[in-house]
Amino acid sequence: MEFNRLLEKAREYHSPEKLAVLEEAYKFASEKHQGQVRLSGEPFMEHPLQTAFILAELQLDTSSLAAALLHDIPEDTGLPIKDIEAKFGPEIAKLVDGTTKLGKVSLTASGSVPSVTQAENLRKMLVAMAEDLRVVFIKLADRLHNMRTLDALPRDRQLKNAQETLEIYAPLAHRLGIWELKWQLEDLSFRYLKPQEYQRIARLVDTRREQREKFLNRAIRVLKKELDSAGISADIFGRSKHIYSIYQKMEKYTALGKHFDEIYDLLALRVVVKTMPECYSAVGIIHSIWRPMPDAFDDYIANPKPNGYQALHTAVMCLGTTPLEVQIRTTEMHHIAEYGVAAHWRYKEGGKKDLEFEDRVGWLRQLVEWHRELAGAEEFLESVKTDIFIDQVFVYTPRGEIKDLPKGSTPLDFAYRVHTDLGHRCIGAKINGKLVSLSYQLKNGDIIEIVSSKAPRGPSLDWLNPNLGFVHTTHARNKIRQWFNKREKTESIERGKQILDKELRRLGIKTDRQAIAELFSYNNLDDFIAAVGNGSITAHQIVLKLAAQEKESQQVAEPVAPAQMAPSAVQVLGVGDLMTSIAQCCHPVPGDKIIGYITRSRGVTIHREDCHNVINEDEKERLIPVDWGRSDLLYPVKIQVDAWDRVGLMRDISTLVAEEKVNITSMNLTNGNGQRINIFLSLQTKGLAHLSQILKKIDGVKGVLSVSRIGEDASKQSTPDSPSVPKKAGDVGSSKN
Repeated sequence: MEFNRLLEKAREYHSPEKLAVLEEAYKFASEKHQGQVRLSGEPFMEHPLQTAFILAELQLDTSSLAAALLHDIPEDTGLPIKDIEAKFGPEIAKLVDGTTKLGKVSLTASGSVPSVTQAENLRKMLVAMAEDLRVVFIKLADRLHNMRTLDALPRDRQLKNAQETLEIYAPLAHRLGIWELKWQLEDLSFRYLKPQEYQRIARLVDTRREQREKFLNRAIRVLKKELDSAGISADIFGRSKHIYSIYQKMEKYTALGKHFDEIYDLLALRVVVKTMPECYSAVGIIHSIWRPMPDAFDDYIANPKPNGYQALHTAVMCLGTTPLEVQIRTTEMHHIAEYGVAAHWRYKEGGKKDLEFEDRVGWLRQLVEWHRELAGAEEFLESVKTDIFIDQVFVYTPRGEIKDLPKGSTPLDFAYRVHTDLGHRCIGAKINGKLVSLSYQLKNGDIIEIVSSKAPRGPSLDWLNPNLGFVHTTHARNKIRQWFNKREKTESIERGKQILDKELRRLGIKTDRQAIAELFSYNNLDDFIAAVGNGSITAHQIVLKLAAQEKESQQVAEPVAPAQMAPSAVQVLGVGDLMTSIAQCCHPVPGDKIIGYITRSRGVTIHREDCHNVINEDEKERLIPVDWGRSDLLYPVKIQVDAWDRVGLMRDISTLVAEEKVNITSMNLTNGNGQRINIFLSLQTKGLAHLSQILKKIDGVKGVLSVSRIGEDASKQSTPDSPSVPKKAGDVGSSKN
């Protein structure tokens, strides 16, 4: 493209004195990109020129056009932003910097589930958009030209860019009301994502083009004559439906069992008049000459779309039995429909913006508010995709104020949109004066009155149940979750302490709570314990983490000298060629923190670090570091079961243990108080996680009061005939040598 073409387009709406900055920007960019070419083989300068021309078609200000010409310089030439600021001023430099940063982010996840990085990138883009919309106008124009030249890229990058464009950029153009960009982005994306479907629909449309044009020309002549007779001056022209839109309509009609020929808005007229009253007069004339189709009239003048779109839509049976869609709008409405909020971009003296423009992008202010409230990037992404990038419904407050909400919203969504406290106190809702369920889906034109309690109250937990359909928007859902999180955190902490302590006591583990919290990436201990209390983290997950930590440490640890792998699958660190044996006093299993004791004749005995024999050992120099090996051996462990005595108790416990494929090597029963008994079992387990699973199953046996892991001394202390006698750390059933 020649620069003169861009200049001519800009002259259509800019005074000559404002165009000097464009010439300066073009010369500067041409110099910096000298010798660079794109993958398509064309000179690199063609891309910024085309980007600027697209913005000129939207009638953007000269700062935007200049920034479009310069937007690739920092990334492709390495020139610092401060140099652009020095030459072109802070406004243009800020636009270039914002566009450059957006160019570095990827908004498409590599898998089917949006990644945290993808969500964070979208957050950055939309928040930047709220600060200065022109950055996103430039980005949309940049993306449109890249999509037009996508053939130069390999297939995988074509698919990635097309998917990203269809999921993010086309809906964004729609939300901004820029129809001219939206339909091009959608069609280009569809062409690469589903080329066969694209070609099939293109052929269907093309084969009937001549027939369609004849019909539309005839309809235009009839309507023009009637409007002229009524004194209404109007421009009437046919409107072509773009290919992706036809595809979406075909998918919908196929699901309803209808055919391509039944898509009535494939044939459409657009009527542009001078004033708003003439819009309503024109639709009356249309209905008088052609029969209107039922439920096919929409008044977007009285109820504008969130992106500012205004028009009257109707569908009629034209010239017999042919369905025809007609859109009626004023010249100003038509300009806004094509160019959206870009049509309202006016920089006045002193930097004041058009008040109407500010009203139309109020949803961006809401976006910034959500950005502050939502802690997680993924929550922000969900809010954007559900609350912004989907169809809207328009409803009224009792005072007549209009509110737009995502399609599918309920009275609760409306209440939380008005005010958080109103949502918390909501006990009912009236739609058009009649009481309705809180799961009622709002419809266009509904007048909503929220019935609220005077006394302080909170939301119901049922509101978060997706199967009940009480809330649809992420905004309302997050407000409800925040209320429960704040109220229940104290209760969750208390409950979490009980669960954690019970599990550690049952397994006989003495570990610092903070250390366990850090295994789950929690810096705040209360947050971790609350997560345990509310069920976000289970006791079984804690056991698995402890076992995994031990396994990881054994893989990382390297012996100082070659160590012999003993039958007990223990590695002795720092001492080689030693046999090991498991201490009978504490019965360590994989997952426990262990230490070795060097005996005089039987190698090394392996104890738990918290074993009382180790703690009370006088000859500390005989204690050495050891670690679990990688062998899948079975390890003996003793447990104690306290239960009410009943017929079949031992059978039930033995059967359950056998189902877990665990051997019982010994069993001892003692009488407790009254009808209670104590059962001491020696089991052979695979490690801490396996042991936890067995203990939980035994705990569920009828009559069992508690079950926990013990050392040998504890079992003997509970037996009247077997008083406990402390042993040295090296004891494994006989005196130490």
